[in-house]
Order: sequence, then structure tokens, then C-alpha cells
Amino acid sequence: MWLESHIILWWPIYNYVLCALHEEKLHLALAARSRFNAPHRGISLMASRRQFRRQALLTTALALLAAFAASPARADRCDDLANQLKGQIDGMRVGQTAAGTIYLAHPNAREITLGCSGKNFSNQLFAKADRKPTPAYLDLIASGAAIVFTLPKDDMLKGVTRCVKRTGLIRGDDVSIRYRRLDMRCTRTKTESSITISRSLDQ
Repeated sequence: MWLESHIILWWPIYNYVLCALHEEKLHLALAARSRFNAPHRGISLMASRRQFRRQALLTTALALLAAFAASPARADRCDDLANQLKGQIDGMRVGQTAAGTIYLAHPNAREITLGCSGKNFSNQLFAKADRKPTPAYLDLIASGAAIVFTLPKDDMLKGVTRCVKRTGLIRGDDVSIRYRRLDMRCTRTKTESSITISRSLDQ
């Protein structure tokens, strides 16, 4: 399933790279011929501009291909983390994967997901519960964060509890804190609350 979806997504890039390489080879052959048949300054300038454009396109295509080559490794690491959560937390279940997010399930949370490497973060743990989170829910999030971010569970419980308790009348229903080089964001509505824990790419 994962392989089929990625082939469909990245097949145009493969074609693009192949076409760019073919055009570059063709251009080099034509450039070599033009040096013998038409060694004029104007033609040489036009050829240089075309060469620059082709090289820029080729560089872009190769960068995209390199990103695709790295994505399976990131996906494997994310799958490993999900399996660790399942193996080390009682009641945790691993569901489907969509758009770089692995959907998990646990009796103590309405919703829980594991985000793989994104534009601004290396890993992200998201969970949702009732408006007033229970101690069991906080313990679940602390356990998950300790596994995902390889930090002591006691420290994670302190950070999660601090973030959740800051939501209220004084600071509002959307609070963000920085704790142990992690970004924690706690939100609350009339019926539910959520927490997002992420580590930025530069950490």
C-alpha cells in the first residue's frame, strides 16, 4: 500500500529527471556541434543561457529525487516509533497512515496521532480528550512523549501538566510553552481539550 501510493505520487518526478538528463545530453551534443559550425558570439550567448536554464531544472529535479529517496527512511523511523508506542503502552493501537501522520488509538484519549517529519518539526505527538483532562490521559501523553522524544517520563509529565494547567481565564484557551527543547501547545474548547508536542528541525 505504501509503495503503491509513493510510486503514483513520485512517478512524474522520475519522468522529469529522466527527461532533464536526456535534454542535458542532447544539449551537450548540440553545443559541441555549434562550436564547429557556428562559432558566433550571439549564438554562443544564447547557448549559454539555455545551458544555465537546463542546469537549474536538472538541479531542481535531482533535489526532488533526493527528497524522495530520504522519505522511506523517515517513514521507517516513524513506523518504528509507532510500534514502540504500541509495545510499551498498554492499550495503544496503531491504525492507518495518511499524509505523514500515523493514527493511533487508546481508551484514555479521544484522538491521538504521531506526526512524522514535516516542514517545521522532526516528530509531533497530538492528543485530544475531554475539556478537563484526567490524570490517566496526562499519564498517557507523558508516556508517549517520553518514547517519541527519548526523554524521562517524569519530565514529560511535568511539562504536559504545566501546559494543560495554564489554559484558563488568565492565559486563555490557547497556550504555548517551551519545555526541554520541545514546543507544547495546549488548546481548549467548551467540550474538549488538546495538546500538541513537537520538536523543531533545528533541535
